[in-house]
Amino acid sequence: MKNNAFPLYGAIEGGGTKFICAVGSGPSNIRAEARFDTTTPEETMAHVIDFFKQQEENLGGLSAIGFACFGPLDPNPASPTYGHILPTPKTGWANANVVGMLRNEFNLPIAFDTDVNGAALGEWRWGKAQGLQTFIYLTVGTGIGGGAYVEGNLLHGLIHPEMGHIPLRHDLEKDPFEGVCPFHGDCFEGLASGVAIEKRWGMRGSLLTPDHVAWDLEVDYIAQALTSYTMTLSPQRIIVGGGVGSLPQLLPKVQKRTRELINGYVQSPVILENIETYIVNPGLGNRSGMLGAIALAEQSLQTAL
Repeated sequence: MKNNAFPLYGAIEGGGTKFICAVGSGPSNIRAEARFDTTTPEETMAHVIDFFKQQEENLGGLSAIGFACFGPLDPNPASPTYGHILPTPKTGWANANVVGMLRNEFNLPIAFDTDVNGAALGEWRWGKAQGLQTFIYLTVGTGIGGGAYVEGNLLHGLIHPEMGHIPLRHDLEKDPFEGVCPFHGDCFEGLASGVAIEKRWGMRGSLLTPDHVAWDLEVDYIAQALTSYTMTLSPQRIIVGGGVGSLPQLLPKVQKRTRELINGYVQSPVILENIETYIVNPGLGNRSGMLGAIALAEQSLQTAL
């Protein structure tokens, strides 16, 4: 085993199309990183396990592993299905015991949470949520999901937040698209995800011009959702990431439209005068999830000690 100046943590950001694995202790100390396609649970997790075993040989032992994963999933350590992916449209992954696969190979603390809760923790630890007690991290990309950090803790509750599946006002004359969510049709994810954009317009959002009418719809749907989150959780900040959510032309319009929809009801100068500090893009860019997995591992080690 080799000596390290910092504890080394294993990090897994598990997505529906790819898994990102890393070993390190924070943004300035990433010692190794790899990406694997998301195929079957057995094949994907075998790549993850091989990566960590190789890094343990190269770099020394790991102190803990953090796993920020796509869901729905069971994050409750007291539950008999803790560490499992719950029924999901992702073929082959329903009921997969992904934490169990790791525990069969590593005798370490393992933290398991949603990808968006992980990203929220990463932003709290090193990004734009530093010093906050209550905030939301939302990703708008291929799918839509949100993580909430409430009064100093990641929010779980019954299972975990599903912010992408809230209902929105859907003007069928302006937008006759029926939505893509297999469960709810025209929920937030069904109307505003990257998949919805592509199905509605016949091409990926990256191919649409910045002045395409698609973006006016997108701004309104995102702003509706952010208004609901503002009224429900009263966050000190909302961080919007993801491939769609991070598009530079959207943020100022989303800020403006959200303030219009709140319509003066929330009497806070942050919203009334400084909305640009309330709705922001991630401080960690597209690495919030991976770094959040490191933060999950760090937190699990502190809890175990």
